[in-house]
Amino acid sequence: MTVHVTNQIIKKEWTDYNEHLNMAYYVLIFDKCWEVMLEKFKMGEHSAKTTKKSTMVVETHTTYNNEVKQGDEVEIVLTFFDHDKKRLHFRLEMHEKKTKMLSATIEMLALYIDLNKRKVTEFEQEKLKIMDDFINQNKTKFVTNNLLITGKLKK
Repeated sequence: MTVHVTNQIIKKEWTDYNEHLNMAYYVLIFDKCWEVMLEKFKMGEHSAKTTKKSTMVVETHTTYNNEVKQGDEVEIVLTFFDHDKKRLHFRLEMHEKKTKMLSATIEMLALYIDLNKRKVTEFEQEKLKIMDDFINQNKTKFVTNNLLITGKLKK
């Protein structure tokens, strides 16, 4: 089970001389997808510009499972999400839409940052509630096996 986030069509300029998606663009697609989630949690670009609080990724683990090519449509799904007072831990998967094959995964740990001080800070109560509500609505869809960045949240 998963939470659908977005779909993306692979662009020609993202492919390399092997005629498939270049590894850097997998991460770009995941990053753009994660921004969709951050906006839901009121921590995306708008928050960074207006409240001077944002997130910064400090650890990632990416797998490249099956190639995708120009014109392929991929679906990005969230398979896990959790947080503590200062950290976000999540995992995304990319599936080639037509075949449903797993193309790539990324697991990340991000910190909540006060951009004025460039220091880690705690989430505001409003954001904690939004994230907790999201977890409660979706926790039965999350998969906890195959997580590599475990034990980094301080609950």
